[in-house]
Amino acid sequence: MDLVLGSTSYLTIEEIGKKIKQEKLHIQAIPTSKIIEDLCKQLEIPITTLQESKLDWCFDGADEVDKNNWLIKGMGAALYREKMNLKNCRENYILVDDTKFVDFLGQKHPVPVECDFEKIETIKRKLEELGAYQITLRMSNNNLNEPLITDNGKVILHVNFKKIYEDYEEKIRNIEGVLESGLFIHYPVNIITI
Repeated sequence: MDLVLGSTSYLTIEEIGKKIKQEKLHIQAIPTSKIIEDLCKQLEIPITTLQESKLDWCFDGADEVDKNNWLIKGMGAALYREKMNLKNCRENYILVDDTKFVDFLGQKHPVPVECDFEKIETIKRKLEELGAYQITLRMSNNNLNEPLITDNGKVILHVNFKKIYEDYEEKIRNIEGVLESGLFIHYPVNIITI
């Protein structure tokens, strides 16, 4: 069985590691970040990739969930891998607490946009054409004078929109220099409140 593990699932990973040893479970994980990959290795949870395995189910968190089950994810900077795994999985479970539910996307969090550093100015202009009113470059937690660099070698823009429309995920992805956005619109997800 294969599953996806993201930053929200940190404590759950430790429990899975214990169960694998105690019950001799056959589970392979596809981590969505280097940090979680390292944790899986430390706990001796076998890992694999999308190229090597088919996903049975995945679980992760979300930063926002609206009434349509549209999501903003990626404040943990692993949005590209989270989206690739979610797209390639048969059953997706999003684990959230009550604070993650919003009346509309963008109410509490900006939309993370993973992109090429060299193309930021052009990307910002295109995002402003879509209605972005505030765009900031995410800085490194270790050095506030340098941008955060993702596992994909990209940077992240935090983008606040006046309103997020149904086609924004596709429109943002189609901007030259953008790898992916943290918008998850029309994905088959099961929302579980914890």
